[in-house]
Amino acid sequence: MAIYLHLQTHAMGPKEVSRIIEAYERTLRVFCVKDRDDPLTEMIAKKIIKIAQTGIKDPAQISALAIKELEIR
Repeated sequence: MAIYLHLQTHAMGPKEVSRIIEAYERTLRVFCVKDRDDPLTEMIAKKIIKIAQTGIKDPAQISALAIKELEIR
């Protein structure tokens, strides 16, 4: 899973990792991504981590911001 590869390169505590994974899973569901080899998973993982690094802690808010930024227009 793309998110786990990225989490290995960032120093984070268990609570932060849990929030990021929750936001990631939520975002995958919104985009209906079931294939974990889909290139979209990589884009979502990077976006989720980038947003989480801004200090936002709520997984729902992280996910919502990622969805907004990733939406295809």
